[in-house]
Amino acid sequence: MTTTLPADPRIEAVAARLKAASQERAEAYMPPTEWQPIWKRPRNPKSIKAKKAELAEQRKRLKAAGIRRFYGAQARWPRPRPRPRQNRIGSAAARRDARALSRMRHSNAWLW
Repeated sequence: MTTTLPADPRIEAVAARLKAASQERAEAYMPPTEWQPIWKRPRNPKSIKAKKAELAEQRKRLKAAGIRRFYGAQARWPRPRPRPRQNRIGSAAARRDARALSRMRHSNAWLW
């Protein structure tokens, strides 16, 4: 003869709290109802003035970066000598091989 144990109200309360918490977590992780992927959203075209201002800001940033790069290459402490533009030791073929190897290392191609 099998008997069922009487339900413990404390266990039932804990189970109910766990169920409610898991339901809240599931609702928190669900996407909002009006969600759309970014490529399907309607575009908000910028005004010509805003676009030109953004491009001007970008030009200014790039110009400043170029100037920093130029002077960084010129001033090598302690003796300010310009850095060589390319490694003059070694041949062009060796440089080509090194470039190809670097490309292979950074790709996800599998070598058989």
